[in-house]
Amino acid sequence: MDFERLKEFGPEKLAWVGLRLGLGWITLWAFIDKMFGLGYATASENSWLNGGSPTTGYLSYATDGPLAGFFQDIAGNTAVDVLFMLALLMIGVALILGIGVRIAGYSGALLMVMLWSTRLPPENNPILDDHIIYMIVFLAMTVVKPGRWLGLGKWWSETDLVKKLPILE
Repeated sequence: MDFERLKEFGPEKLAWVGLRLGLGWITLWAFIDKMFGLGYATASENSWLNGGSPTTGYLSYATDGPLAGFFQDIAGNTAVDVLFMLALLMIGVALILGIGVRIAGYSGALLMVMLWSTRLPPENNPILDDHIIYMIVFLAMTVVKPGRWLGLGKWWSETDLVKKLPILE
């Protein structure tokens, strides 16, 4: 790694790159653990590959508040499982590579609001919890565009596809 090259980015850009990579890894790791059951949040026998549902446990037993019934009703639904896992995978990969950061930011913010709404009010604060903070960071990434630094975002933004559909930046 050329550490001299890092100096050209400055601490602000490096902080945003760190946030991008950190959130990317959090979401990609959630996908990996739920897919393969590596024993962190998901036991091997409950992995998606072993026939487990990535949404059943949480949505069935950890939801609380006015929307709990709705979330409990959709727990284990195949379409919900597929959409949830695709969201984790696509958001994580996009952020780590630095491509599609805008749509990953909007998607990640939506995912965080949905997760926040599963336990209302939040346990330790009447309004805010970590999901809202993550949502704010996801939305900030859509404006700051940190995929252009130490990522493939600059190249990606210059492709014909992204020029035609800027939401994909």
